[in-house]
Amino acid sequence: MARNFRRHRGAHPIADLNVTNLIDLGFILLIIFMIATPLIQQEQTIPVKLPEESKSAQPKSTKDSKFHSVSIDASGRFYLDNDTTPLNLGVLKSRLAVYAREKDKPVVRIRGDSAVPYGKIIQVMDELKKLDLTSVTFDTQAAP
Repeated sequence: MARNFRRHRGAHPIADLNVTNLIDLGFILLIIFMIATPLIQQEQTIPVKLPEESKSAQPKSTKDSKFHSVSIDASGRFYLDNDTTPLNLGVLKSRLAVYAREKDKPVVRIRGDSAVPYGKIIQVMDELKKLDLTSVTFDTQAAP
């Protein structure tokens, strides 16, 4: 009876793929999307149909920039940030004055409905200029 006295090689290649790191990455991305989705939906509580523009590169904002949004719906009512109660121009001006007194002036995002009269947006711009809030962006949606 013949015996084989060879030793088995301990360093043979492993044919299995280690997917533990990929699963961890998937769970991290899932958590990030679960946190980010409600924040995106929160901004869209005021029904505004944004005007369309062609796609273009956007400038990057600094990490410590604060953003506040002024929304103007189709009937010309003003809203500040995510508050769903409509404001008149005088109340909007007094609330913006609070932001103007801050040390680091915020960036004001104007979210005007595409059907709103142009004069309403100019009224907001005029009040922002009077309060020295000069960092302004206009929210639009990308054209299909």
